[in-house]
Amino acid sequence: MDSTNPELAQDFSPLIKIYKDGRVKRLISTEIVPPSFDPETNVECKDTLYSLEHNLSVRLYLPKNTHQNQKLPLLVYFRGGGFVVGTVFAPIVHNFLNILVSEANIIAVSVDYRNAPEHPLPAAFDDSWSALKWVASHFNQKGPEDWLNRYADLQLVFFSGDSAGGNIAHQMAIKHGHEEKLEGLNITGLILCHPFFWGEKPIPGESKEEWQRNWIEGLWKVVNPTTGGCDDDPWINPAYNPNLYRLGCERVQVFVSEKDPLRERGWYYCLKLRESGWSGDMEVIDYKGEEHVFHLENLTCENSVSLRKKIVQFINHLDLEVILEEALAGIHRVGTLNSL
Repeated sequence: MDSTNPELAQDFSPLIKIYKDGRVKRLISTEIVPPSFDPETNVECKDTLYSLEHNLSVRLYLPKNTHQNQKLPLLVYFRGGGFVVGTVFAPIVHNFLNILVSEANIIAVSVDYRNAPEHPLPAAFDDSWSALKWVASHFNQKGPEDWLNRYADLQLVFFSGDSAGGNIAHQMAIKHGHEEKLEGLNITGLILCHPFFWGEKPIPGESKEEWQRNWIEGLWKVVNPTTGGCDDDPWINPAYNPNLYRLGCERVQVFVSEKDPLRERGWYYCLKLRESGWSGDMEVIDYKGEEHVFHLENLTCENSVSLRKKIVQFINHLDLEVILEEALAGIHRVGTLNSL
């Protein structure tokens, strides 16, 4: 075999290709942007190392007009990428958080973590937990990062993420509620956008297309080579986790989209969370006609603007007084699941 044209072992386009010689080719999310001040949103950001061992950073976002010692809600954001591609420095993540931080008037910590297959799970979970412990080290306002010491309200902390990042946000909330509490942090809410959950057996409404299911399940085996299968793996199928009811927050917001293959799993997660005995407040927002992570791909479309507005309301705990106008935005709200 010509060394310049190595033999392909696994093809997970449009994310990655894995070659038999061990090389990995990432097909998307390879561009990065430096930290900067964004004059359109009036948000500034900077990168700070949180793991010297693995050379991992967080990117922090702060509205520039924040007053000295003004405390803002803190959003800890875990980026997506199927656990195999992406970085917090990618424009698709950076641009979204610039706008959200401005609209919600919050401070945000965007967590980078190691990607599979070079670093299979639990690397991403371990890295994310290390970042959270780094955040928690600021509880007495004597941590290493001045922005968090001065401006972060650690009693108003939200975990959020899209796709794989939604999975991570959930796992971190479970760990906080069950295994190892993050001292000094009050996790107020969990915001999941198109979370990456799955199972081998199709649930009602889910695609039965063999190629699609094989693609997702094959990717998961690359991400977590020790898995025994998606159905009994709580890292991909939260319904299998006997400690689901110990989710370490009292409010959950989940976004799903009609054309997303993961849509039914988002609903299934919410139903199983309620059935587990978890008694917090929950809402699901289902967008008609939209694809997976549409809100990152097109920041200015009507539904993207609406999605961010819902997050802002959730973070600021505003009364949802705009339900009637949602019909014009193409939203189908099934409602909160408090009664389920």
